[in-house]
Amino acid sequence: MKKLSILVLVVLVLGLFFITAGCTQNPPVVTPSTPGSNTTLQQRASTSNETLVAFVDSAAAYAKANGKEKALAEFSNPNGSFVKGELYIYAYDFNGITLAHPFNPEKIGTSRLTEPDAHGGLFITDLRNMARNGSGFVRFYYINPVHNRTVEAKLGYVEKIDDDWWLGSGIYTGPADTVTKN
Repeated sequence: MKKLSILVLVVLVLGLFFITAGCTQNPPVVTPSTPGSNTTLQQRASTSNETLVAFVDSAAAYAKANGKEKALAEFSNPNGSFVKGELYIYAYDFNGITLAHPFNPEKIGTSRLTEPDAHGGLFITDLRNMARNGSGFVRFYYINPVHNRTVEAKLGYVEKIDDDWWLGSGIYTGPADTVTKN
């Protein structure tokens, strides 16, 4: 009986060891197989898309529940509830006028429809056009202040609030040179 107890204990310890060994390993690092490949970019962006959409959805719900004035004040607050890591909410009307931006308050009240992104695309125009359809994603190229102000690809997600205005947010998805512009 004593040998059976020891055997069971050894099996349990070994089983626990094997189970926890898999939990302490680092996940595999995925690197592009060829120069210019955007495998890593696509993987990184696809894992964050749901979080981005949920963040914008929560801001849209807040705007609808609390009204435009209160929502715009909250979206413009750099210490507010709609600034989470790299995610923050911006708001525009359909004429491209900035209504809220927590990190570029000097842009509030100005039209950005003709302002180009780092590759010359009219990113606010593209975001606005997507918002007219209700919601959707737009890729553009923007300076990432966290990475030494280098130009990176950014995936924006926008949502129409009503016929007057829309809001959005975005995630940086990697160096701009790994992405082919649409």
